Amino acid sequence: CSSLAIGTTTGYRLFSLSSVEQLDQVHESNEIPDVYIVERLFSSSLVVVVSHAKPQQMNVYHFKKGTEICNYSYSSKILSIRLNRQRLVVCLEESIYIHNIKDMKLLKTIMDTPPNTTGLCALSINHANSYLAYPGSATSGEIALYDGNTLKTACCIPAHDGPLAALTFNSTGSKLASASEKGTVIRVFSIPGGQKLYEFRRGMKRYVNISSLVFSMDSQFLCASSNTETVHIFKLEHLTDSRPEEPPTWSGYMGKMFQAATNYLPAQVSGMMSQDRAFATVRLNISGQRNICALSTIQKLPRLLVTTLDGHLYIYNLDPQDGGECVLIKNHSLLGSGKVEENKENDLQPPVPQSYAATVARQSTVPSTSTMPGYSEDGGALRGEVIPEHEFATGPVCLDDENEFPPVSI
Repeated sequence: CSSLAIGTTTGYRLFSLSSVEQLDQVHESNEIPDVYIVERLFSSSLVVVVSHAKPQQMNVYHFKKGTEICNYSYSSKILSIRLNRQRLVVCLEESIYIHNIKDMKLLKTIMDTPPNTTGLCALSINHANSYLAYPGSATSGEIALYDGNTLKTACCIPAHDGPLAALTFNSTGSKLASASEKGTVIRVFSIPGGQKLYEFRRGMKRYVNISSLVFSMDSQFLCASSNTETVHIFKLEHLTDSRPEEPPTWSGYMGKMFQAATNYLPAQVSGMMSQDRAFATVRLNISGQRNICALSTIQKLPRLLVTTLDGHLYIYNLDPQDGGECVLIKNHSLLGSGKVEENKENDLQPPVPQSYAATVARQSTVPSTSTMPGYSEDGGALRGEVIPEHEFATGPVCLDDENEFPPVSI
């Protein structure tokens, strides 16, 4: 969640998200037109690109050197690509290809997967497990969980009644969140066991199209956006664990009455009553448009990032203590020529309340990204982070002159 890649009609662009005020363009390429997939390996110089001109071909580049590392062609259109420091996954409509990223060799082909027209799949960014999740059925919400390291099926999770629409792992690969095409309920499962941990209700509308589902790096929050104007952020906590000592109030009494009543209600109704609702929300000024979200820490404060199909990046403040409505603090235009332009009209910078800043300062439970397995960010170069040699055997792919893998400096 520290950099942004966008595909355009003329090529692709890479941005660094290290500050709110400034959006740094790391790289721009106009060599391949109509790019519809661009995936960067963390903050390294390796980038994978797929163009509408050759939708069956994957091109792997070292963008810092301006060289092509390799390219692969497949039997049908490439629908999505996922990668971490160990594996590169290519998803077609009815098959999935798993490559070893150090030498790009094909390790495994999962053939005859259920029809997956959107290329829905998720890969853990933690290369220590490299779990892969994809639809196990075209008609129900079954999740197939595959171990990308051992190249064996881990389990199948009956997550939803209807077909799946969104899948995402947390940063360590220990949790998996999912949503169905109906889009009203989001569930979180333990990995690799597949036990249900949380269930959140996004809304009562039927058939909302969830376009983005993402955990925060510390796994405390889960964000969901859809084709509606509302973005929901859920907090992963079991509220019932902290309630036994609450003072006897009328609302507390009624809550216990409702809880007791659920034992006598049909499962669907009682489930709806016990589901946690959104901890924080954002109301976008657009609707019906695809968008991608991220929960990130920028300049030591938690932020919600929303990138929309029309080429804008919205940055919001997220109050991790009280939640509520997130505050828009910056709007960047991603499609300006040359240096990135900013939209001054929505350039809102309200002062952050002292209590909120103090709250953030007190938060010490967020793990440092430097200790996250399989995670690198732009700050890695400043910390002098080098991936240990023993993690990667030497292969034909040499990403830079110092034999780092991946190179963390840009």
